[in-house]
Parts: sequence; C-alpha cells; structure tokens
Amino acid sequence: MENSHAQKLIKKVQSDLIANGLVVEDFVTDLKKLREFALLEENPILVKAIRLTYEHVLANGAFLIDIPSDEPIDEENPIETEKVTVTENNMESLQYILSLFTDLSNKHNVADLKEYNSKLQEA
Repeated sequence: MENSHAQKLIKKVQSDLIANGLVVEDFVTDLKKLREFALLEENPILVKAIRLTYEHVLANGAFLIDIPSDEPIDEENPIETEKVTVTENNMESLQYILSLFTDLSNKHNVADLKEYNSKLQEA
C-alpha cells in the first residue's frame, strides 16, 4: 500500500499482534479501516485479501491459514501435497500476510496474496 496512513496502520496491527496476541475485535476493526485505504488505491486483490482475512478471523477467532509454499508453481505437473489442517492460531502466517499488504509492487507478494485469497475462500 502506498498511503502512509495505511502503512502506519499495518505497522500498528503487527505491533499489536506481537504485544497482545490476536485480539479479534481490535484486529477486525483495524483491518476494516485498512480495507478503506485499499479501496482508494483500487487494488482488487488487496481489497479481497483484507476482507477475507478479517472475515476468517471473525468466523474462527483465529488465523488458521498456512504460509503459501515457496515451491514454484508448475501448472502442467502439479505436486500432490498432503493437506494439513491447522487448528491453532498461525501468528507467523498472519504476520506474513500483513507484510504482503505493504509492498504490492513485488510480483511474488501479489502471487502469495492470490494464494492466500484462494486458501481463505476454501476455509
């Protein structure tokens, strides 16, 4: 995100997660504000990622999505992976998705956001 207020809000959310853990009500409120900034930047992938993230946290009381794989995607020969169910808060993954929001000029970040969006919709 390019907006300095949005960048500060992301840093605040990340700091709050480190200091207090995931306080669902505060987290959702902050992400809803962040989504407003994303709407102004007209980035549909980011807008969707933010919405899906706070809806997931609101529905589950936790963030249960793993960090996307580092393996390159080979669409012709998909790798069969064992599906692992996360049953507790994945703070590392939550911090990672928040960090993706800060730099969308990086194509890898956009690809990871798309993967998060898919995983969040499946959850």
